[in-house]
Amino acid sequence: MSLKDKLVAQKIYLFLAALFITSLVVSNLIFQKFFYWYPFDVEIFGTKLFEISVGILPYPITFLITDLISEIYGKKRANQVVIAGIFASLFSLLIILVSSSVPATSWSYVDDTTFSNVFGNSAIAVFASMITYLFAQFVDIQIYHFWKKVTKGKKLWLRNNFSTWFSQFIDTFTILTLLCSFGIIPWENFKGLLISGFLFKVLVAALDTPFLYLGVYLFRKRFNLKVNEEIDLL
Repeated sequence: MSLKDKLVAQKIYLFLAALFITSLVVSNLIFQKFFYWYPFDVEIFGTKLFEISVGILPYPITFLITDLISEIYGKKRANQVVIAGIFASLFSLLIILVSSSVPATSWSYVDDTTFSNVFGNSAIAVFASMITYLFAQFVDIQIYHFWKKVTKGKKLWLRNNFSTWFSQFIDTFTILTLLCSFGIIPWENFKGLLISGFLFKVLVAALDTPFLYLGVYLFRKRFNLKVNEEIDLL
């Protein structure tokens, strides 16, 4: 690969990392709002199917991006993005803590109470999310590369879905356990939210498979990559 192509690949990697980190940090900040989507009139343990946090919306993007980076740039680069995401989450947590500690003026459009209601639990959420996310993402990357090795770079749909499904269940189960333990979510909603959240993520993982195929196809065409060949950045 020429130096020019490597520089282009480096820039694309940077934008993918930026999209990944933004999705992760935003999901930690907006998690307290819950929404509903009722394609089916079904209740699970007293909770309507797909009554879930809006924080789940950008979260699957992070797994799509790490799978794409794993496929094109390799395991090491995927792990680097995960670590960068943890750093960004910690930094956002620090900003929230500092912002919460300073008093609002009398004419501030957002007063202390409103700010606390919106971001007050973010410190706990970000901390809990970081623990679960770090574990889930590394599990996702490990499983992805295990299946990539077994299939010798073929059956992209297999490693994309299997790695995401397993890691997303771990993530959903652990984060709900922590949030319920901290009293942010009632325990009676645990089972319903666990099943709804996991099924939603499974659905999204299945839907994002064509996008992963498209991304891999574009990369291979642009950089003349063979099946199972990865880009070695500078």
